[in-house]
Amino acid sequence: MHLLSGDSTPAAAPLVDRFGRQVNYVRFSVTDRCDFRCVYCMSERMTFLPRARVLTLEELAALGRAFVELGVRKIRITGGEPLVRRNVLWLLRELGRLREHGLTELVLTTNGSQLERMAADLRDAGVARLNISLDSLDPARFQRITRVGRLDAVLRGIRAAQAAGFQRLKLNAVILKNRNHDEVVDLARFAIDNGLDISFIEEMPLGVIGDHDRAEAYYSSDAIRADLERVFALTPTTENTGGPSRYYRVAGVDSRIGFISPHSHNFCGDCNRVRVSVEGRLLLCLGQEHSVDLRHILRAYPGDRERLKRAIVAAMAIKPRGHDFRLGGQPVILRHMNHTGG
Repeated sequence: MHLLSGDSTPAAAPLVDRFGRQVNYVRFSVTDRCDFRCVYCMSERMTFLPRARVLTLEELAALGRAFVELGVRKIRITGGEPLVRRNVLWLLRELGRLREHGLTELVLTTNGSQLERMAADLRDAGVARLNISLDSLDPARFQRITRVGRLDAVLRGIRAAQAAGFQRLKLNAVILKNRNHDEVVDLARFAIDNGLDISFIEEMPLGVIGDHDRAEAYYSSDAIRADLERVFALTPTTENTGGPSRYYRVAGVDSRIGFISPHSHNFCGDCNRVRVSVEGRLLLCLGQEHSVDLRHILRAYPGDRERLKRAIVAAMAIKPRGHDFRLGGQPVILRHMNHTGG
């Protein structure tokens, strides 16, 4: 379902959907390119988008301003790997200035490969928090999962982020049965020993990947938690960072362990998020195709922020109740995660 302008909706309307959920969090995918080829994210051989179909940094900055004027308080930058986007620091500085207009959090998700050289600049640009993907602590296994990634580079990146002064660094680990499910305790212990948070994620069935059968590789959050509770005392907490993680405290330490459970514990009921894909589609749900073509508005009506805001407000009417993820057979959603934004 696509919507182009929605000119009849007043720009001042809040971002509240038809189910009464207020949207105050947006994720921008700034590139579909990545220096890894993670098996759960993309095919080994990917065709990336031509530059003309990708939003410019200036268009992304204009979108950020429009969303913040509509009440969004948190912006997450994703990819692909956002730090391979040329001049991405310019965009982050521009978005960081939106704190003067009501933005409270500018955060970024990364695979960590570029952090060793960029962590200090990210902090200076106004990025408040980082989520860093880390699916294995075994170098050979890490390379099998990422296909081309190097664990030592990511570990150096984590240390660089800590040295740059980032607080509450969080690791993200996608857990696959018979690939890395036997490492959940080691990953949690690594996070605890290094003063980090960690979220364990059930694989999301986006795009045809060809590497494995998603139903066979499914390892539920309940199974992960049971593995962890053999070693750690976990206590549920109502703490939340605004995203889908449901957190537990570990007795005696500051680290939190989170679970993102799109299959076993659906988190759609209180969804406060929308995404903008690398092509400028406003995706109202990660697991549905309801969308608005914001790139069309940005390019057909350059500088018309009121028209852009009206389109965003009108889009709330088509935000669905929730996703329709299926583990078996072909995925319902054919776009890959690197195109959608992590």
